Amino acid sequence: MKGQTLARRAVAEVIGTAFLLAAIVGSGIMAERLSGGNIALALLCNAIATGAALTILIFVFGPLSGAHFNPAVSIAFVVRGEMDTRSMATYVVAQFVGAILGVWLAHLMFELPIFQISTTVRAGPGQWVAEIVATLGLLLTILGCMAKNPSAIPVAVGLYIASAYWFTASTSFANPAVTVARSLSDTFAGIAPAGVPFFVVAQLLGAIAAVALARWLWSEELERASPRSDAR
Repeated sequence: MKGQTLARRAVAEVIGTAFLLAAIVGSGIMAERLSGGNIALALLCNAIATGAALTILIFVFGPLSGAHFNPAVSIAFVVRGEMDTRSMATYVVAQFVGAILGVWLAHLMFELPIFQISTTVRAGPGQWVAEIVATLGLLLTILGCMAKNPSAIPVAVGLYIASAYWFTASTSFANPAVTVARSLSDTFAGIAPAGVPFFVVAQLLGAIAAVALARWLWSEELERASPRSDAR
């Protein structure tokens, strides 16, 4: 990422996050239409498409911006001292903008009303714990690969998200920008706005816990592998 301007990195975050949400919401719409009411099959298709798209997007945009696509990831890097607050704020704005644009793009592709509000209720302690676990696991995947095998990050993250769709009760949002954007889609991937704040708090708690745990598990490796804030 050295030599990349903040503007270029921000645009990469907008584009990457937009494609991620287009994949999440679009594959959910397609899966629901083609699955004949089989929710398990629809979720499987949604998970595979999302994991595959995320893998590709990290390969493509990782060299430009680090391919965060997730405010929880950017905040974690600030907490670790690997990203300055100005860059983080720019990334977070870019991620939210990209996420919303991606949802609208999915609606356009499937000829649905662009502006929607989800009515899908996702709430309760089990869902909130699931989001802590989902985000904790995502950040540990990223930081663990950074410490031991950085080239594995795209595939590892894609596989983790695809699997976490199934082993978490919330289907693993693990991303505040994704959560807010999915509240604007009354489709298979949606979440009612009332559930958004609880999901976001849980995600941030999971991210902070992951940073603390990774610092203990891989302190020396991460120190050697991590670029300083001027490289981000």
